[in-house]
Order: sequence, then C-alpha cells, then structure tokens
Amino acid sequence: MARTKKPKGPSRIKQMWQVFQMTRRYDKSVVPLILLAFFAPTAIGTGAGIALSNGNIFILVLWILIGVMTGVLVGMIVLGRRAERAAYSQIEGQPGAVGAVLKSAQRRSWIGEETPVAINPKTKDAIYRAVGRGGVVLIAEGPIARTQRLVDDERRKTAKVLPNVPITVLTVGPDETSVKLYKLGWQMTKIKHALTKNEVRIVANRLSSLGTNVPIPKGIDPFKVRPSRAR
Repeated sequence: MARTKKPKGPSRIKQMWQVFQMTRRYDKSVVPLILLAFFAPTAIGTGAGIALSNGNIFILVLWILIGVMTGVLVGMIVLGRRAERAAYSQIEGQPGAVGAVLKSAQRRSWIGEETPVAINPKTKDAIYRAVGRGGVVLIAEGPIARTQRLVDDERRKTAKVLPNVPITVLTVGPDETSVKLYKLGWQMTKIKHALTKNEVRIVANRLSSLGTNVPIPKGIDPFKVRPSRAR
C-alpha cells in the first residue's frame, strides 16, 4: 500500500521572509538596522582584507567572505530580536500576555507556567510565578495599585513555604515603572543567581503544592494569546 506523503511546510527562506514582513509592519526601523548589521561587518572584513592581504587575492577574498558571513549572522540575530519585540507588542496589554512570555522563558533556565497562580476575576489582573537560578519571581500583570494586594498574598504564601529563597517581584502594566512586555525575559536574566540547578527543581516542586488562588475567569486563555502571523 502506497504511503501518503505529508505536505511539506514552508521552506526556511519563506519562513524568514514571513517573519521579516510581519516585523516590518510593526517596526519601521528593522530594515535600516538589518542593513547596518550586514554592511558593517562586511566593510570591516573588506578593509581588513585590503590591509592584510599584501596583494594576495586568496587572503583578500577570505577576509571578504568572513565579513559577509558575519554580517549575515548578525543580521539574522537583529531580525530575530526585533521580530520577538514586534510579536510581543501585538499582545501587550492583553490578559495572558505574560504567560506567553514565560513559555519562551522556560528555554532560558526558568521554570514557569502559562497560567497565572492568582487572579482577580473582576479586573483580570493576574500574578504569574517562575523559578530559576535567581530564586522565585512573581510577575504581576496589571496596574501596580490594583495588583499590590495579589502580590502581597502570593509573596506571603511563597515565603511561608520557602523562607530562605529570595523572592523578586516584577510588574508588567501601564505604569511608568512597570517592565515592558518585550523586556520581561531580559529583566529576569538580570536577577542575581542564588540557587543551584538542583535547588531550582526542588523549589519548583515545593511551589507546585501551593496550586492556584482562583480559577481563571472566562476571557483569559494564555494558550490563545498569540501574535498574528504575516500574510
């Protein structure tokens, strides 16, 4: 019996083009930044080749290729960072946006849940929790004034279970002192390490016994908070 071939997905180049198109719609500076990221290393490589080749064509071409390849790599890094920022800008301010960031933060040595551990069903303000080398991080989603009580309750519960583990509070919301959504992952990496990798697992297991404060009300589903794709 003949096997049915699975339909092929879009090629890597097509995917990158879609990412670029989506990013360009929300970030007008991405084009000049990518061009700068490409041409700067290329120019440096070419200049180094001219200065060091002493008329040797092979060495000159080698330096130019090194510059071009470095430029392509740096350009892709810039595109990735700007694309991530553009994607987060689309969901910023929506309930559950922090959960979407925590999902990607799990790849960066943090253990977190997409669902909040505490929530105000009326305002939809929420508290998320993550565990990493920096200890426990409580992330409030909403205005500082409205989320303060939820933060205090979760901090008290966490400190009762883990009295010797540092607790850091970050707030993502409309306040000037709040952390921007696209900077949340970076802000978490700045927290000073206080736990070993083994201790992180132990702390995460202990916190799992706390559960959540209240059920998630209708209208909040972190799994559905996704940026739109480029067409």
